Amino acid sequence: MAKAMAWLQGCWYARRPPFFLWLFAPLMLLFAAIVGLRRFLYRRGLVPGVLRLPVPVVVVGNLTVGGAGKTPLVLWIAQTLRAAGWHPGIVSRGHLGRENHVPQAVFPDSTPLAAGDEPVLLAVRSGLPVWIGRNRAAAARALLSAHPRTDVLLLDDGLQHYRLKRDVEIVVFDGRGAGNGLLLPAGPLREPLGRLGEAQALVFNGAPDARVLRAAPVLPDFAMRLEPASFYALQDPRRRATAADFQGRALHAVAGIGNPERFFRTLEELGLCFARHPFPDHHHFTAAELDFPAPKIVLMTEKDAVKCARLTPYPTAEIWVLPVTARLPDEFAHYLLESLNGYKAA
Repeated sequence: MAKAMAWLQGCWYARRPPFFLWLFAPLMLLFAAIVGLRRFLYRRGLVPGVLRLPVPVVVVGNLTVGGAGKTPLVLWIAQTLRAAGWHPGIVSRGHLGRENHVPQAVFPDSTPLAAGDEPVLLAVRSGLPVWIGRNRAAAARALLSAHPRTDVLLLDDGLQHYRLKRDVEIVVFDGRGAGNGLLLPAGPLREPLGRLGEAQALVFNGAPDARVLRAAPVLPDFAMRLEPASFYALQDPRRRATAADFQGRALHAVAGIGNPERFFRTLEELGLCFARHPFPDHHHFTAAELDFPAPKIVLMTEKDAVKCARLTPYPTAEIWVLPVTARLPDEFAHYLLESLNGYKAA
């Protein structure tokens, strides 16, 4: 199933999308009708339970399925806001987490299987309050109750969660852009590109996509790049290494993220040669899946590391983790702070 999904995603983003995708046209039209009706009901106020919080809400999301770099961007925004005197909190769904049916606090030592991999990574990296829940509005309310100093909320991957009113929407695209520009299942879009007209900013984690720019010609757009730091050993994070330390060695690279090729390209840009091992997004690894032929040197993302650190039995491989940090222009920081200026308490 995972291989079939990866193959289908490759078709969505192919330079010349295969003609068979149009066989999904009836399903795509049905999906478009459901998405349009849902959006209409929320915009008209016909759905009960929509919540307006007493603090501003900044949504970071994407129109495409899969990862586009939202988590590093949320961390960058959190750091920027905190440096400007705000007290952010982070709310996430906790994708595939077993305990997201009710609002839950997430801590650096929380189990990714229960809370989800991205929320645990956000808790580890941000040092901020992080709460999860399928109902993001309820999770947000619980976070504010537990942390009354919080004066702005960051909603990770909440673009389509309309139960919670938002003040700023930031839409992220990676280098794949909008693919063929079609809705699921004929293409990668969760909502039509016209939805961008309701957002406040675009962030491109890679080359800007002409199709996206044409759909939102007046929307301010900003470039984001992910800068790798030094590697650290999963078994002992105090141990550090650079790409030079792995030159000429037999390496295995694993990635259970939305776009594994992005991680693999980063390793290639560092001058490394390795065997690729892509896995589905949010994949929960087993020790056996990391049992590669000797020498067992494995490179992985931080998102995967928060899951693999708790494996039982522990992998016999030598595992090294490559953290990345988002970098954005000062203009985006100014734009974000100006957007929230009217909400800042005196």
